[in-house]
Amino acid sequence: MSSKEFSTVEVSLGDRSYPVVVGYDLFAEIDRYVSSRYEKVAVITQAEIPWQLDLSVEFEVFTIPGGEDAKSLRVVDEVSSKLAQFGLKRNHLIVALGGGVVTDLGGFVASTYYRGMDYMNVATTLLGMVDAAIGGKTAVNLREGKNLVGSFWQPKAVFCDLETLKTLPESQRRSGFGEMAKYSFLSSYTLQDLSLMDQVTKCIEIKAGYVASDEREGGRRALLNYGHTLGHAIEAQGFDRSLTQRLTHGEAVAVGIYFAAKLALSMDRIDETRLEEHLQVIHGYGLNEQLPNWIQRDSLLDYMKRDKKSTGTLTFVLDGKEGLEVVRDISESVVQEVLSEF
Repeated sequence: MSSKEFSTVEVSLGDRSYPVVVGYDLFAEIDRYVSSRYEKVAVITQAEIPWQLDLSVEFEVFTIPGGEDAKSLRVVDEVSSKLAQFGLKRNHLIVALGGGVVTDLGGFVASTYYRGMDYMNVATTLLGMVDAAIGGKTAVNLREGKNLVGSFWQPKAVFCDLETLKTLPESQRRSGFGEMAKYSFLSSYTLQDLSLMDQVTKCIEIKAGYVASDEREGGRRALLNYGHTLGHAIEAQGFDRSLTQRLTHGEAVAVGIYFAAKLALSMDRIDETRLEEHLQVIHGYGLNEQLPNWIQRDSLLDYMKRDKKSTGTLTFVLDGKEGLEVVRDISESVVQEVLSEF
């Protein structure tokens, strides 16, 4: 494979369609894309990201705190003030350079600053490439839960430079694998048999199809949240834990996927063979399906009831004979029983 080879997936949304470019050594392409369209750029990133853009137009780098703690309304306020001091206007551009935390935060700032301005994502993590950077869902967290304050605001382009994955810590690689495991149940493809570039591209194609058909998650796009109901609850409980104890997003989703499969089994939606397939995929990506030992099980239900798919009752994406679907009004006792088996 040539180091300059790349592929492009179109997210088809009419006049708001945009390309997702996947390949190696794309930073020169990013500069050409930006400099041909904008005169001033704000780059939002994190200090621990070992990649920088060198743009041909006026730009300034704005560094946000490390980790998931950056996704807060306090940081949104601080960044927005700095953008105003920089003189960023509606006809300029925000570039979110980093993983899912940066693209979520950067996209949310872009959706609110000047009541909405252009932004693009440069994903530097596997999780960002296959999920967070694509689809226009932007958000920050509250102590009460993940991504409870946000907006739908589509980027103008997304670049996924696979070179950046060479510096990715193992924990962040596993985080991406958790989302890739999810895509295994949204398609008939055996993703692990593909090259890295083809795996990333296939995941993007799957997600782009869901986004194009249901941009604001009113229907089938909600299936992309497979494993996320419990996964987000685990992450929310981890806000007060040390960084070494927390699970990454994808690790938490992997646990959530297996829990959802166990729940589906208890409701006679799938059989033991299908449950074992879930376990094989999760283990195939080197992930764990068990709850961490610090989890407070009694409060997990409260977090799961606040899940964005919920309308006040427990709601999960569950597997079944016809594939994945959103299932509402699930009995608390059934969920508690499955939790007790973990």
